Amino acid sequence: MDHRAIGQAERINAQGHDVLKYVGGVISPEMETPKLLWLAENKPETFAAAWQFFDLADYLTWRASGSLARSTCTVTCKWTYLAHERRWDDSYFRQIGLGALADEGFTRIGTEIVEPGTRLAEGLTTKAASDLGLVAGTAVGAGLIDAHAGGVGTVGAEGSPTDSLAYVFGTSSCTMTTTQNPVFVPGVWGPYFEAMVPDMWLNEGGQSAAGAAIDQLVAFHPATAEAAAEAAKAGLPLPVWLADRALEKTTASDAISLVGEIHVVPEFLGNRAPFADPHARAVIAGLGMERDLDSLIALYVAGVAAIGYGLRQIIETQAKNGAVVKQVVISGGAGAHELTRQILADAAGLPLVATEAEEPVLLGSAILAGVASGRHPDMTGAMKAMTRIRQSYTPTPETAALHACRFAGFEALQQAGRALRAYS
Repeated sequence: MDHRAIGQAERINAQGHDVLKYVGGVISPEMETPKLLWLAENKPETFAAAWQFFDLADYLTWRASGSLARSTCTVTCKWTYLAHERRWDDSYFRQIGLGALADEGFTRIGTEIVEPGTRLAEGLTTKAASDLGLVAGTAVGAGLIDAHAGGVGTVGAEGSPTDSLAYVFGTSSCTMTTTQNPVFVPGVWGPYFEAMVPDMWLNEGGQSAAGAAIDQLVAFHPATAEAAAEAAKAGLPLPVWLADRALEKTTASDAISLVGEIHVVPEFLGNRAPFADPHARAVIAGLGMERDLDSLIALYVAGVAAIGYGLRQIIETQAKNGAVVKQVVISGGAGAHELTRQILADAAGLPLVATEAEEPVLLGSAILAGVASGRHPDMTGAMKAMTRIRQSYTPTPETAALHACRFAGFEALQQAGRALRAYS
């Protein structure tokens, strides 16, 4: 969610290097090369003195095993490593102003790149084993970005991984679509080779603020302090308490009827996909003078539906470019409630599936461990053996027309918000 490198990202994009084809045509300020460029320009002493630059997953495996190996997931998805060619592109780094990394032979960002689940070094070091209360030599597998671990922990549950879009709904959201061949989708990151599932390609989208956008949205309402106090008494997070109150009024499928004329585009932190527009901002329409809990619940439901419309927009954009999915498989704490899941299925217009694992991100990590330890021969086999469907949520035919109408309104409001920036 750190967007301080917007200026650097815009300069990189203006140069139009071929590497950008593999990040949806436009690099995001959320990715590491704009961030490293920001660091080099704003804190040059820190940049020069750094011994290694790590993604979190690779930092943790280094701390655990002493191995400097990087995962194809991290460096391909966030650092512009070309996994399908097994190389960094020197000319890209020199063009954008990070030639120092190329001059060093990329020793500070990774010279050994391995597939997720690859066993690293001799396993847990004695120091790491002591810190963790485990046995020295325990297998350590190359890791995954957290959202991608959620993808591994879900898309193998039923059918081919190419049938399912993994949707990790947390503070932000991430969409991950697996394809047999590379699919180029403007505004959607990738295609990335072997960034999640072996021998397959990945397109990655999402929303820069998702659960955080819902929190921000309801924080504006006059009744939020009262609702938050009631939620605290019940020992529940405010969004869960609001979802429970909505279900007291109606069914999950009919909850959209509560929102009335309220429409939301919850892009408080820009649009990650499919427009790759970090300057986009939220738009809220249809508010009246109401200050009660009912109007807060209506605003909350409208916000959840809007997250679903953003998901639908990504799904439809990818489908137009050749990446078609049959269902959404959900993980992440912000998507755990029954109301949220049904609204997302209705808003996106696709079946939504939840797995047995309460924490699919942790299951994805366990799948990597199963491969690294030799319990399973490969990730594909481990995914099939360790993931199972618990429940499916089917789009409600009776509300399909209403959601289609509201989705059209979502896109119109989104376009209006973009046009209004010209008057700012």
